[in-house]
Amino acid sequence: MSHNSEANTREMMVVLSTADHWSALKSLLQDSCVDKGHQLTFTSVESNQVCDLNVEGHSISMRCAELNPDMTQADISQAVDCCFKSCSDGISVFLLLIQGGAYTKRERRLIEVFQTCFGAEALKYLIILSVEDCHVVDRLDDNLLDLIKVCDGRYCRVESPAAADGLRALVKMVNGIVSENGSSGYTESMLGAARKRSTEDQAVDILRQKLMQAQEKEQVFKQLVEQREAHRARHMQELKTQHADERQKEAAERKKYESRRQSLEEALNSLTVQLQKTPAADEESQKTSVILLGLSGSGKSSALGLLLQRAGGQYSVNGSVLDPAPQTVCCKRKEVSAVGRRVILVDTPELWDEDGVENVELVKDCLALALPGPHVFLLVLQMGRFTQGESEMLGHLQRIFGREFADHAIVLFVQAECDQHRPQRINDYVSGAHSALQDLIRKCGSRYYELNITKSQNALSYPQVKDLLLGINKLVAAHGGHAYAARRFCPQELKERSKELEDRKEGGLEGNYLLREV
Repeated sequence: MSHNSEANTREMMVVLSTADHWSALKSLLQDSCVDKGHQLTFTSVESNQVCDLNVEGHSISMRCAELNPDMTQADISQAVDCCFKSCSDGISVFLLLIQGGAYTKRERRLIEVFQTCFGAEALKYLIILSVEDCHVVDRLDDNLLDLIKVCDGRYCRVESPAAADGLRALVKMVNGIVSENGSSGYTESMLGAARKRSTEDQAVDILRQKLMQAQEKEQVFKQLVEQREAHRARHMQELKTQHADERQKEAAERKKYESRRQSLEEALNSLTVQLQKTPAADEESQKTSVILLGLSGSGKSSALGLLLQRAGGQYSVNGSVLDPAPQTVCCKRKEVSAVGRRVILVDTPELWDEDGVENVELVKDCLALALPGPHVFLLVLQMGRFTQGESEMLGHLQRIFGREFADHAIVLFVQAECDQHRPQRINDYVSGAHSALQDLIRKCGSRYYELNITKSQNALSYPQVKDLLLGINKLVAAHGGHAYAARRFCPQELKERSKELEDRKEGGLEGNYLLREV
């Protein structure tokens, strides 16, 4: 078993992989690592393939069972179980190998078998390793993003010729897992507990299925009795109404004509009213606009850049994050396609000065750029920083936009780079936050999300952006799709302001003012 405090530690890993993925990893390591002076050996222990590698004082031993797509679930489970038990002192982590960022049915099947064999608790010890020696996918699959989220962002890549960098990232993640879950790693006792829970769950499922079968048979019998009773009732009714049949037919015909006439009259009236009240839908009315608000340095521009990059689900091949954005000095509008709609994002500087005096021109600009909205306000706060100015921010915004501002607001926490192996969970941060911050969130309907812009946890931003966009759509739907009514400026004044800003852009005064992504 490995202990991270000792020099030349040995990290034992069980690899979940098909034979072709293991072969790709083996070839990449042979081509990239040997030239760097790293010690690398490949051996076989019984039916398992073993790779022993030394990376900067860390000794890694990967053990992979020989798996192929034609194996049954029982055969795969037995092979992985034997590979695990061949590590007499237990293991540090499990590795799921994928190739080029692609998460196929084969890998999903391996994860299903893995959870069945070792229990859902084993996901705490799982790292996803992408071998990228040739083709790389353009975007990550939603199922893979969900798995990355469950694994707390433990996703790293090994690519040629920089395989050593990927292995160092792998060692760092292993150290993080061991630090969080104890130096014992995944043990035989954990496997025994998982097997016991699986047996108990199977017994419960069998009883539940038998109960459902008994309920279904009972329901079928009740329906049969009801059908028989209905048949008897119909027969009795036919005997009672036989002599009055002609009079009933005449009454039915008369009622039919009257009902048809009344229905057509109601339809005509309803259509007339609807045509008078409902304006024709155009392209602008189908857009959702969002204004980002906050103090200088809160991360509004960085959050905006990450939203634009991740909104379409684009997979960054080099794994880089956005560079720090310069300070925003004027309102800027960006537009992107996301979750089936066109979304307008308006970045803003601070709308008031040190004395709390608002800048009316900036307020008018942000509202004009947000047309046909605004629908949602994003209050951007930096996680771990809550100042006196930020505690007073909601009061300033309500004086500027109106008392109903908070009903259309969402709090967005930006997670900056930190030294922790994993970022602090947003729910834990909010539950332990200052009472003033908790009061701010409560006034905004307890709507809050997080956005991770750290380089070490880059993969977490994909599912976070997806959750934030769904939350924006949910809030817009809760208000019937209607925009927030800013009563201090009339619509015509805002339209004229928007046209003025557009003319500046066309004249070259605003630079690259609109960014449209498809």
